[in-house]
Amino acid sequence: MEGTNGNNGGMINGMERLVGNNYKYWKMCMEAYLQGQDLWELVAGSDAIIPVETLEQGESRRKWKIKCGKALFALRTSISKEFIEHVRDLNSPKEVWDNLEKLFTKKNTARLQFLENELAISRQEGMSVSEYFLRVKTLCSEISEIDTNEKISESRLRRYLIRGLKKEYVPFITSIQGWSTQPSIEELENLLSNQEALAKQMAKGFENDAVLFSKGKNFKKGSSSKEKE
Repeated sequence: MEGTNGNNGGMINGMERLVGNNYKYWKMCMEAYLQGQDLWELVAGSDAIIPVETLEQGESRRKWKIKCGKALFALRTSISKEFIEHVRDLNSPKEVWDNLEKLFTKKNTARLQFLENELAISRQEGMSVSEYFLRVKTLCSEISEIDTNEKISESRLRRYLIRGLKKEYVPFITSIQGWSTQPSIEELENLLSNQEALAKQMAKGFENDAVLFSKGKNFKKGSSSKEKE
């Protein structure tokens, strides 16, 4: 079994290495692999504990060690160097599995709190409409991946998006909320982007008018001075 890209990524047993942010996907693939190799019982079944060392259990113990070695090899070789230290000295597949679960559950809790804090303070400010929408949607998507029991619905996403928009969009949003059929998130982004483009076009027009007006005033002043001479 060979991986690509060294210890930091690539494929092993036909799946991605565990590199941290792909734990849930890795877990799903590894469980399927161990089940396919008839090794899953070593993690979550009757074979999770090594048979007692007795004369009668000698053969069962020998077979368990062989299967245990195969499962440990699959697990360890599918974990990137960054995390292998957490499981290097563990002697059973169940210990490896449980240790990784604790490690990444703890990491996910901290990450979830960070993402929720970022979402709470997200404001459009200097971003364009498309940049702002992408940021909020990315945060919500990652939160939903981590907290699968409390996925962010489209209605909640809409509220988050509207809450952080620039104040200049408030009248437009108010008018939209009176529509009988509310636009989707994508349609809302397009509508706001059109408003943004229109505002820029109008601002540019005002600037051009101001320049022309200023030139006109200067021209009149120049003409008046020449007449006096």
